[in-house]
Amino acid sequence: MYNFCTLFDSNYLSRGLAMYRSLERECASFHLYIFAFDDRAAAVLRTLALRHATVITLAEFEDEQLLAVKPDRSRAEYCWTATSSTILYVLRRFGVPQCTYLDADMLFFASPAALFDEMGDASVTITEHRYSPQYDKEALTGKYCVQFVSVRNDDRGLTALTWWRERCLEWCYARFEDGKFGDQKYLDDWTTRFAGVHELQHHGGGMAAWNVQRYEVREKNARLTATETASGREFPVIFYHFHYVRFFTDGTVELGRRELSGSVKRLLYRPYFLRLEEAKAEVRAVDPSFDPHGAGARPFTWKTPLLYLYRKAFGIYHIYPLKDLLA
Repeated sequence: MYNFCTLFDSNYLSRGLAMYRSLERECASFHLYIFAFDDRAAAVLRTLALRHATVITLAEFEDEQLLAVKPDRSRAEYCWTATSSTILYVLRRFGVPQCTYLDADMLFFASPAALFDEMGDASVTITEHRYSPQYDKEALTGKYCVQFVSVRNDDRGLTALTWWRERCLEWCYARFEDGKFGDQKYLDDWTTRFAGVHELQHHGGGMAAWNVQRYEVREKNARLTATETASGREFPVIFYHFHYVRFFTDGTVELGRRELSGSVKRLLYRPYFLRLEEAKAEVRAVDPSFDPHGAGARPFTWKTPLLYLYRKAFGIYHIYPLKDLLA
């Protein structure tokens, strides 16, 4: 059995539910510990009674140390601050042998078994950003992405995890400062700082808008595969991180500001939005009083037309009517 944890509030509820459903499709045996970051998300999730999930409220989870720093952090910064604590909570409270943190805005397209097989007897697994050269922000945001962090409940794993939690309590902000950025750059030296840390080599774990330009994605035998352009190496797409997807109240969505091929939009983003719409329908059947996509007003300033022209010229304008992406 694979034990996972994630965190999100009601604005990310459709994303978190879609991710859970993808694990149901692709993972033979798993349990997901969901940290609900507001009461509305907790109420909906508990009504849904997800078979392979445990819902944990903030009242159950937050301790004195987290509550002490919470007023000083933005909503996103507090989520980053709490990430390491969610893993530690699951390991301590439920006594599972291993727990893997997952970002809520991911979707699994294949079983994660290969990622855990590669981990072997290591105590921690971390994943690289693997930035495409034109989007390389490693110096600012870190070599590793806090999207899939797996920790064993042993001395080596707990040593790294408790150190990470302590650092995030001390400082965790959405800015680069003194070699730190959020919760991520703390991981930069883990392979030398701590024993038993494995850097994931399987490129199918950790595809995202910032690195998908390195690959050609295709459908093969009803499964998605990706081929790295530089090496010609082919591998299954295990999960994709849909960072920066935004919904707007005018019925449009944004996919971010990086180059995305037609095949990527068709084979990765279209299925994702279909799953999000399915998740939204599940939520609205329980509570129709809010939008689980977290849609907001589309911003408009004097810069908007200029940004439109710039992004159109460079092929990075990715704001579309949702109905077009679903077609």
